[in-house]
Amino acid sequence: MSSYDSNAHENSFTNFAKKNMRIANKKQYIISITLICFISFFCFLLDDYISYHIVALILLLTVSVLAVLYDIIPVIIATLLSALILNFFFIDPIFHYKINGAENTLLFFIFLLVGSVGAALTYRIKKQEQKIREKEEKEKVIKLYNSLFSSLSHELKTPIATIIGAVDTLKEQESLSETHKAILLSEIEIASMRLNRQVENLLNMNRLETGNLQLKRDWCDVNELIFIVIGKMQFTHKQNINFIPNESTPLFKIDDGLIEQALYCIIHNATIYTPDESTITISVAENNESLVITIADNGNGFPEDKIEKVFDKFYRLPNNKVGGTGLGLSIAKGFVEAHNGSITLENQPSGGAKFTIIIPCELSYINNLKNE
Repeated sequence: MSSYDSNAHENSFTNFAKKNMRIANKKQYIISITLICFISFFCFLLDDYISYHIVALILLLTVSVLAVLYDIIPVIIATLLSALILNFFFIDPIFHYKINGAENTLLFFIFLLVGSVGAALTYRIKKQEQKIREKEEKEKVIKLYNSLFSSLSHELKTPIATIIGAVDTLKEQESLSETHKAILLSEIEIASMRLNRQVENLLNMNRLETGNLQLKRDWCDVNELIFIVIGKMQFTHKQNINFIPNESTPLFKIDDGLIEQALYCIIHNATIYTPDESTITISVAENNESLVITIADNGNGFPEDKIEKVFDKFYRLPNNKVGGTGLGLSIAKGFVEAHNGSITLENQPSGGAKFTIIIPCELSYINNLKNE
């Protein structure tokens, strides 16, 4: 994109934001004035039953509520309008702006003072709270990026170093046997896949955060989809993944690309965090017009107090010796929720962890839809 296009896009976004702000401010003015007029009219109907002192308190309460919700200028206008209405319709002489008596004059000016000062103080408090929130958000973003860079410094550097080292060895050692060459090529492939996976995770997280994620739903055989995911596993646990396809399940209308990536993130996470010779069990079912996928293992499970955090961006369990950026489960959750689905994690009573994915979607038992 050229700098001209970038600037044009930025200006367009700025103009859009200003337009929305103007609309929001206009609504604040309309609502504030309308509410004051409505409450004043209601109080005027009850003029025989309530005194103007009570009316002043009701209007002052209304202005205080508006001060909490809206900006200072609409609230100041509401305060001035309330004072004028109180004077004209409720303080003797009625239907006249003249005020008789020192008590009524004092009431009028105290009403103006309290309403204006209350609006100003509330506005300052809201500004302070906004600054505190912005500061906390900045600190949170900095913490997240520090976590990201800390993990990437290892996750990207290691496979790159492996690739460079293996390539240098292949170039310099002409007398290498075919077996050694095959080993080095295998290391290059594994490192390349690891590097590619980290880049894909970063791109997917960016898609989720920027909202540039559009579902492409189509009929999908989930049994076949899981076999594809298992086939991509390149770890020692591959022989310990237990999946028996459920031939009675229908076809589901989902974005198979996103669900494939979500399943890969969860299964890959299970293969690297469970002990050797652990078994990962996958099952598929249909329940109440929803796709239900469970991924369970017989490993060590998760600490109970950490289960709610495992789907957070960049979160990794403490004292974790296995690398990773902490993005996989967060991406899986994002892709599932993009389908209006849910993903939960729980420890099994017999040991190990179980992920449950539930996605409401269209389904069909017509097999020939596979060929659409």
